[in-house]
Amino acid sequence: MLKRSLLLENRASITAKNLQLVIKTETRESTIPIEDIGFIVIDNPEIYISIPAMNLLIENNTSLIICGKNHLPNGMFLNLNSHHVQQEIFRNQIEASLPLKKQLWQLTIVEKIKNQGILLEKITGSKNQFEFLASKVLSGDTSNMEGVAASQYWKSFFEEGFKRERFGNYPNNFLNYGYAILRAATARALSGSGLLNTLGIHHKSKYNAFALADDIMEPFRPLVDEKVYEIMQQYDEQELNTQIKSELLQLLTRTVYFKEEKSPLMVALQKTASSLQQCYTGERKKIKYPKLWS
Repeated sequence: MLKRSLLLENRASITAKNLQLVIKTETRESTIPIEDIGFIVIDNPEIYISIPAMNLLIENNTSLIICGKNHLPNGMFLNLNSHHVQQEIFRNQIEASLPLKKQLWQLTIVEKIKNQGILLEKITGSKNQFEFLASKVLSGDTSNMEGVAASQYWKSFFEEGFKRERFGNYPNNFLNYGYAILRAATARALSGSGLLNTLGIHHKSKYNAFALADDIMEPFRPLVDEKVYEIMQQYDEQELNTQIKSELLQLLTRTVYFKEEKSPLMVALQKTASSLQQCYTGERKKIKYPKLWS
């Protein structure tokens, strides 16, 4: 089932009644079945949300995203008891061997580089060497082909002189917002498969509570890059506004492609997460990543 994504920017109160989310603003009151909601982005310091409403959302595996003063996602709430054999899944994940994790990271980076190459060719109309770079990725990406590819990718993607930085100038702010939404969607999918977001395959910072989401979202990043590029062609605006945030949220319903079917991104992420869980149990050897374009 395709879940709804809500962006709340105006002063409001959020409560729950009869498994319905009740949203009251100064001018209106609306109700939405909690089971229909996949993501809520709260971007106003004067929004009140009740604890019962939060608990019902979390029990439904809804990703509740809170934005900071800069209007970028700053944190999220996720279900920690979303699978019936949670402890067993955690144990498989914790006990995963180093060779397995290096193999999974190699596959992930190969997919990321290939997707970067496909998108770059779509935008520039020119052939590139990204398939070759992807073929050179070693186990664990010990030769850092991810970094080599990223250097070439960003030099060609936007205007000359662009530098990809977390706190950099436009369009970094658009990219940051899109990546934060993608990260939240990935974390939600992983949590729904019973996986521990804190324990990554490659990312290991002790300060990162979503290291696994940061790993698994890598091949999907070009979807954000593509959307930001489209927004830049369509709007002159360089600051995040409601329209641009809404456009970026629509990424969650964008179609991606598996061999046997096509799927909205938020559903595809669940399939990818489930396949990772099966890699930890030995049922699969590879993570199931979709094709981003048909």
